Amino acid sequence: MTRAWAVLFAALSLASCDERGRPPANPAAAVPAPARTADAGQLARGAEVYRTHCAVCHGSRAQGAPNWQKPGPDGRYPPPPLNGTGHDWHHPSAALKEVIRNGTQRIGGSMPPWRDKLSETDIEAVIAWFQSTWPDEIYRAWADIDRRASGSRQSR
Repeated sequence: MTRAWAVLFAALSLASCDERGRPPANPAAAVPAPARTADAGQLARGAEVYRTHCAVCHGSRAQGAPNWQKPGPDGRYPPPPLNGTGHDWHHPSAALKEVIRNGTQRIGGSMPPWRDKLSETDIEAVIAWFQSTWPDEIYRAWADIDRRASGSRQSR
């Protein structure tokens, strides 16, 4: 299953970005971003979960660690930004939830698993919160990735 996620991540990442990691220029960009469905309560819960559990590594404004694109002395990459300037938006909902639930330590990363500390509601809230920091262009590109991934999961 982990290998399947890795292949999905790579394919979606390569198919949906230009060389700077941004969504490709698209004439459809004039189309409004899909509605963001999080309500004020979910965003407030997400902000609290983020402050309590995520900010220490990913930064108080979800900006990520300095030099997050370069491995540290231990060969591991520092925590990336979650504000839409990193690769967070390249991953569909299921993948974001998987990473938060199970962390990245088993695949060579340093993020611990949160499955025993955060409920599914907390995980969904924190994702909604950091997605609320994304510009519409990024959210639109992510929504397209998520829609395509959801369609491919349903067709199995």
